[in-house]
Amino acid sequence: MKIKNSGGDNRKPKINMMTRGPSRKEVIISMAKHIAKLIVNSAHIHITNINKCLRNSKSDIVADFIRSTNNGIIITTSKPANDLNLATIENYLKSIQNIDSNLIESPCLPKSKSYMKIIGLPYKIN
Repeated sequence: MKIKNSGGDNRKPKINMMTRGPSRKEVIISMAKHIAKLIVNSAHIHITNINKCLRNSKSDIVADFIRSTNNGIIITTSKPANDLNLATIENYLKSIQNIDSNLIESPCLPKSKSYMKIIGLPYKIN
């Protein structure tokens, strides 16, 4: 960082910092912790199956990976998901064998509440 000591500008230099917030390409699904561990342990199988379901519904997004959080999982996609994509992902997750579908909540997108109301998508504030 270069600071010029000459001239009439005596302001202190500012450091520009950016923090990573929730991405528009993430889908949050709240569920019990033990179910999230089961899904993450076999994530490669579930990503493949989610992508097949999305392709069958003629969607243009692709699920990239799954990661675990304190209260569920986050699925990262190639593009922001819409209502049809969220419903497709929810239907797949609730149809997995050996998992109680009542413990899986509907997926939502992590965005600002006002923006999500404008475009009419379900949202979750972290």
